Formats: sequence, C-alpha cells, structure tokens
Amino acid sequence: MAYNFDETIERRGTASAKWDAVKDLFGSEDVLPLWVADMDFRVPEEVVEAIKQAADHGVFGYTLRSEEYKEAVSDWMNKRHGWKIDGEWITQTPGIVNALNMAVLAYTEPGDSVIVQPPVYYPFMKAINNHGRKVVDNPLVDRGGHYEMDFDDLETKVAESGAKLLFLCNPQNPSGRVWTPEELKQLGDICVRHGLTVVSDEIHGDLILGDQPHTPFASISDELSGISVTCTAPSKTFNLAGLHTSNIIIPDETRRKAFNAQLEKFAVGGSSPIGAAATIAAYRHGEEWLESLLDYVRGNYAYLKDFAETNIPQLRVYPLKATYLAWVDARALGLDNKELETFMAKEARVGLNQGHVFGPGGEGFVRVNLACTRATLEEALKRIDEAVKKHQETTA
Repeated sequence: MAYNFDETIERRGTASAKWDAVKDLFGSEDVLPLWVADMDFRVPEEVVEAIKQAADHGVFGYTLRSEEYKEAVSDWMNKRHGWKIDGEWITQTPGIVNALNMAVLAYTEPGDSVIVQPPVYYPFMKAINNHGRKVVDNPLVDRGGHYEMDFDDLETKVAESGAKLLFLCNPQNPSGRVWTPEELKQLGDICVRHGLTVVSDEIHGDLILGDQPHTPFASISDELSGISVTCTAPSKTFNLAGLHTSNIIIPDETRRKAFNAQLEKFAVGGSSPIGAAATIAAYRHGEEWLESLLDYVRGNYAYLKDFAETNIPQLRVYPLKATYLAWVDARALGLDNKELETFMAKEARVGLNQGHVFGPGGEGFVRVNLACTRATLEEALKRIDEAVKKHQETTA
C-alpha cells in the first residue's frame, strides 16, 4: 500500500499543542513548529477504522485490560524486538512522563538520588525534582557526534550518591543513539552491583533508522529483567499521543506491586476503550505503515543534513540512528542559550526545542522534529538559512 506522507493536513484550529500554541511559546503565529515530538501525519487507516468501530458502540464505561490487548502488545514486542514478555507484566499509565513520576515515588524516598545521563529527555529531571529527590548527572561523552556512556563516572556517581534509581533513555533522546547490547549490559551490571532499579524509557524503540537494532534493556538477561521498569507506548510510533495509552512492563512482581500502588494512590491507572482499540489495531496492522514512515523520515534527515552542509555550515547535524528528532549543533553561530532561542523563534521564525533544556552538554544545540512534510522542512530550512545569512551580515 502507498502512503502519502507529503499530504498537508491542516492542524491549526484543532487544539493542537504543536501548532496552536506557537504564539504563546514562540511569540508569533508565523512560526513553523518543529519542536514537540508528535507527527504531522495521518495514522494508519486500520487505526482510524478501529476507533470508528469503538465509537459506534456508543458506550465508553470503565475498561479492563483485555487479553486481546495484552496479546497485541506482547506479540509486537516479540516480533519487532525479540523480547518475549508475559502479558501480566504490563501495567498502564496515561503517558511515559506520568510513569517516570510514579517510578520516583515507588522506588525512592525524599532526599534520595536518581541518576540521569544528560543531555537527555528533560522530563527525567523534572520528575526527580518534583518529589524532592536529587538529580545526579552521569553525562554522556560526545566523541565527534557519537555519544557514549561514561561507565567509570557512573560507577563513581552511584557509589558516592547512594542512588537507588537510574533513568535510562533507550534509544537516546535527543541524540538519536541506539545503545548496543554490550553497552546496556555494562550499565546493567553496575546497577545490579549497587542495587539500583533501572527505568528504561523505550518509547522511541520502534523508530530505528540505522543498522543497529533496538535492544530492550530487560531482554539482555534475567538478572537485568529483574531490576527493570520498561516504558513503552504506541504514541511516538503511530502518532497516538493524544489517546494517552502507555504500557509499562515490569517483570519483577515486587517492583510491579510497588509501581501499581502509586497508580492506585493517584487513581491514574486503567485503560481507555478508544486508546485500547487504537493500540490493538496499530500493533496488529500498522507495521507496513511504520516501515514507510521510517523511509520518509530517513529522507527528511538526508535532506536536512545535505541542506545544512551546503547552505548553513554553522549548523552541524549529528548522526541520527533512531527517533524522528535530529540533534543539531548550532554553537558555531556564537550565540548563548537565550540568544539562540530568540534567534530561531524571532529571526528564523522556526520553533525548535532548545538543547540546554536537556541538561549539561546540550548548550548550543537545537532539536528538530523531522516528522513533518518535506515542504514544511524545506520552508523551515529556508527561513533558517536566510536568518543566518542576515545575522552574518549584521555581525561582520
């Protein structure tokens, strides 16, 4: 089946957080939003039809997690990632950020330390700070655009801080790195030795663009499975974020009970009949659509990289092995964090995530959402190119 990802779908006026908040966020309606991680693409038709069928039933009462649902999630994990899970390991939250907060409450006490590996998805730090815990940075090492974990520093930080919890981003956001099984095992062995629980955010695990496949942290060994809380969702893969359906996979019964106790405390567990129908349809019938999507994103990434190299050498596009979020080094523009943010929003009229919010190592970078039409990307890059050239003229 042919999928038209070049189709422009009007999202303004639909209460879209991505499109309808640009004036509040960036100061003008005339800003192209390439920031928050949702797509401008229509979901697979099988998902639309499943939602219509659920809607036609006309009753939307409290909903259980059905056997069909658990099988769909389990089968997808096995087929796409070679990870065999038990459906009973699955619990649900409205989103991954919610799960991060629940994990902090379930596995730590006020004043405890939690390890993060910046630059990294900034809700990690917010979830820790929200509840009076301490953020301990184990910064990634940037080796010419290729990020690596610093295991010696991790061992030291864990020992010194007495941390009980580590947030892992797998694949890595914002850099787009796909961790190898060897890297994950080395990290996991350190955590086992020191008694840490690992919360692995794997929401981008289906969005693999390169040759290195995604490896679920919990699939490495039974030992690592036992300390893992794996956060997954169809939201990034199939553009279903607004349906608020995430699957948190916790093999260890004690950890699962502790997590579920927090969900019950805040009454945020449970399933949505629409979200469940969409998830089942996506996992059962969406694979062909996903493969076409990945090809389109690869094309957008190649266009971004070629355009920058040819026209805007001040922007260095880092390798992108996973996600649809390109990590771009803009330090050659010579702007500080606030100046870079103002430049992109006011001068270029493009809304981007600013790198500094991802923690140490993100300063001077921007994150670019490539899950848009090629026409949108072309216009955004044209605007940035013109703004950079104007900036050079005024500062020469």
